[in-house]
Amino acid sequence: MSERTKSMNAVSRQRLVVIGNGMAGMRTVEEVLARAPVRYDITVFGAEPHPNYNRIMLSSVLAGEKQIDDIVINHLSWYAENGITLHTGDPVVAIDAAAKTVTAASGLCVAYDKLLLATGSKPLMPPLPGLDLPGVVAFRDIADTDKMLKAAEAKQRAVVIGGGLLGLEAAWGLKRRGMPVALVHLMPTLMERQLDVEAGTMLQRDLTERGLHFFTHAQTERVMGETKAEGLVLADGRTIPADLVVVAIGIRPNIDMGKAAGLDINRGILVGDDMATSNPDIYAVGECVEHNGQVFGLVAPIWEQAKVCAARLAGDQIAAYATPALSTRLKITGIDVFSAGKLAAEDDADEEVVFRDAAKGVYRKLVVREGKLVGAVMYGDVADGGWYFDLIKGDKTIADMRDHLIFGQSFADQGCCGGAKPGLDVAAMADDAQVCGCNGVSKGAIVKAINEKGLTSLDEVRAHTKASASCGMCTPAVQAILSFVTGADASAPEAMCKCTDHGHEYVRHAILDQRLKTQDAVRKALGWKNADGCAKCRPALNYYLLCAWPGEYVDDYQSRFINERAHANIQKDGTYSVIPRMWGGVTTPDELRAIADVADKFNIPSVKVTGGQRIDLLGVKKEDLPAVWGDLNKAGLVSGHGYAKGLRTVKTCVGSEWCRFGTQDSTGLGIKLEKLMWGSWTPHKVKLAVSGCPRNCAEATIKDIGIICTEAGYDMVIGGNGGIEVRVTDELTRLSTEAEVLEYAGAFMQLYREEGHYLERTAPYVERVGMAHIKAHILDDDAGRKALYARFLFSQSFAQDDPWAERATGGIDTHEFQPLAVVS
Repeated sequence: MSERTKSMNAVSRQRLVVIGNGMAGMRTVEEVLARAPVRYDITVFGAEPHPNYNRIMLSSVLAGEKQIDDIVINHLSWYAENGITLHTGDPVVAIDAAAKTVTAASGLCVAYDKLLLATGSKPLMPPLPGLDLPGVVAFRDIADTDKMLKAAEAKQRAVVIGGGLLGLEAAWGLKRRGMPVALVHLMPTLMERQLDVEAGTMLQRDLTERGLHFFTHAQTERVMGETKAEGLVLADGRTIPADLVVVAIGIRPNIDMGKAAGLDINRGILVGDDMATSNPDIYAVGECVEHNGQVFGLVAPIWEQAKVCAARLAGDQIAAYATPALSTRLKITGIDVFSAGKLAAEDDADEEVVFRDAAKGVYRKLVVREGKLVGAVMYGDVADGGWYFDLIKGDKTIADMRDHLIFGQSFADQGCCGGAKPGLDVAAMADDAQVCGCNGVSKGAIVKAINEKGLTSLDEVRAHTKASASCGMCTPAVQAILSFVTGADASAPEAMCKCTDHGHEYVRHAILDQRLKTQDAVRKALGWKNADGCAKCRPALNYYLLCAWPGEYVDDYQSRFINERAHANIQKDGTYSVIPRMWGGVTTPDELRAIADVADKFNIPSVKVTGGQRIDLLGVKKEDLPAVWGDLNKAGLVSGHGYAKGLRTVKTCVGSEWCRFGTQDSTGLGIKLEKLMWGSWTPHKVKLAVSGCPRNCAEATIKDIGIICTEAGYDMVIGGNGGIEVRVTDELTRLSTEAEVLEYAGAFMQLYREEGHYLERTAPYVERVGMAHIKAHILDDDAGRKALYARFLFSQSFAQDDPWAERATGGIDTHEFQPLAVVS
């Protein structure tokens, strides 16, 4: 018998009955137990045959990232330990408010002193013909998820109605299970309630790259089929064949029990600031309630409702609920998005400040009104979301940081030359700042648990507070708080992805030490949680294996991003750009004619010279890509890899051949470097430059590898980077001959290939390992440098003659360009 049960036996208790065993109801019960552990004899009725689970994580179950047991919040043992009587699979069907009793479907009648309604919501189902056919399912509970998983096992086709968060999660989960998936959305862009048009467009583009198919601005007319669902008919006459139709267009409050109790009802069950209904003995929380004209679907306001309701049930006569300012931070198929306040300017008095880096997939927009921040939308990099949200909530003037505000907290605090690294300022965080949105855990709650319970590890913090125990997005913040409170470095190497707890270094060493030569072997040996991996780890493993076992490991075509598979860059409108390679930036009249002919033949709307001295054909239709590359190949033009995690370009000036200041043949050396390195796969994109004199017209000092020609020879610099945070190169050495330049550059490239983390540019790599480390391998160890160069040449002997090179010269697998079948 638990201590709480023993205590309750000796105390006269009131009877608290809870209708709803979901997240809101059980969170309220947890709060009641914390405040008044022996005040109530608690009985809980749940409609589902399961203990309390995290409904938010159903998408992870669908995607194969978690099992049902992994998302259970309170196991059956918890109910027993706390003396709670739980009735699962037995929904309440009647309430007698006068007699203060509830009756369940089984006929069980239970009396109450206080009643808590936490009946949640129902999926919103549009009035469509055919919606009652077998094969049509909502996405709301475990039963729905099971139906979808069974359909996925049969590898059927799926169509999802709804482009909000739930619809996208359903579509991605089914895609991860191997199903072809189309998504139909009524609005022009995805997630229009949380994202602006630009961010929604970027999201659709990125998800299209991952294999989802979209029909936006499309209205569903009916579900096809006589005896079962066979797809959708759209209002414009198009049809989408499918064996599974998932409806995920929204939710509506479940007010049935409120009506049964004779309570005041509008869209939801009406509650006051005390979370009591029109009957003072009946309370309500969660998605079923309406407070001051608002209904709720996000966890943050619902957790606050649970706190206030529990305080009132525990005897606090002052606690009052006020809808908190809301922000939305979500991870959709691995893509981070954030929004708060206004999504766009509402009149001429509002200003929009926008930053967009298409190459990095980063976008942010700030809405400023009368010198104050009133809205923010972020896509890709959301690290500053909390800081922007604090500015919005605090109603603070931003005049002194206006010029740098768009670049984030470190720039606004210190200016663009401050040199600060973005990071969480734990000391400046308010105690009530929410850290874990999934479980509603504040900084103060985490700090209190660490101090009172002597917690020293992330797992202990998760176990005692639930912070970081669900989606994991807040893990860095929780680690930072733990480090701040304990004074120790509590951070562990960042895991490659959710499939594993291992970091990049561990995985790279394991591949070599254990001689693991396939992705399956790596995942099996290192205990991957998802046997098939995910979109984040598969490309990384593919690269690490290519680098470790050249000539043995077979490059996995499906582990490449769409840009690499198509040998072209996808653009914001869904078309592609094609960049033929021009060695060292040098071309010929015949090559130029061939490019012009291709542009005319395929009606390519834009032809542009890039910053890397190449010609970019923009606006190529996806279906034209194989033929475009075929024609370019006939003229001897191969892929410029302007999309690749590999060598992009070697930029040159005209050097001594033409320039009156040139000291060496920079153009000729650039061509030699490019021919040496082309086709190599690297952790991230790599750009080189050769300047013919110290005037540095080729901008060598902001490249990954730069060569500056002098009268005495060649200065080699490394680790440069353009972009938001410009990093000037570090000087490596001065060389005397072109042969030395090729050897030293190839050796550094191989060192970076072997030590860099996937998607880590040379700039952060150099900062991480340090110049002393690099010089020890390249300058101080002649044998080591020559061994690195030899390994690089060996790898290149395969890289320039593998199937990817064939695809780069026109042999593109046309299967990649087969669209989802849509019948007109």
